[in-house]
Amino acid sequence: MTPRIVEGDLLEQRVDAIVNAWNRNIIPWWLLLPQGVSGAIKKRGGLAPFRELARVGPMPLGSAVVTSAGRLPYRGIIHVAGINLLWRSSERAIRDSVTNALARAREHGFGSVAFPIIGAGSGGFDEARALEVMVSTLEAGDAELDVTVVRYRRR
Repeated sequence: MTPRIVEGDLLEQRVDAIVNAWNRNIIPWWLLLPQGVSGAIKKRGGLAPFRELARVGPMPLGSAVVTSAGRLPYRGIIHVAGINLLWRSSERAIRDSVTNALARAREHGFGSVAFPIIGAGSGGFDEARALEVMVSTLEAGDAELDVTVVRYRRR
């Protein structure tokens, strides 16, 4: 598949599900001050997705879990463990996160998914390189999904 790359706000995309680049889910969610996409989800969608995620327990690096979307207008949120315990990302973590997010999207019957650039925010990974890794992984993925990658731009 060839993903569509747009600039804007992930939470304003018209898709079935959005992807949230999360941590390994080892630190309790209520001890964290979510930033970036996670912070926007918490602010606009409420705490329900994070409470559901807490019940999952620790996530292997690169894994993906689906929760409800809280008050957001999506069928679900796919949370990926895109950063390690040192709050850093890597090409492998990005690649595995994308691959596993696509697998969860298929399992849940989502036809369209919007991704942020995984690893480029809190993960400290170079945004341009992260996007390259994501695009190459997505191009090798499921052609039946409609995928958008959103480069965040403040208004």
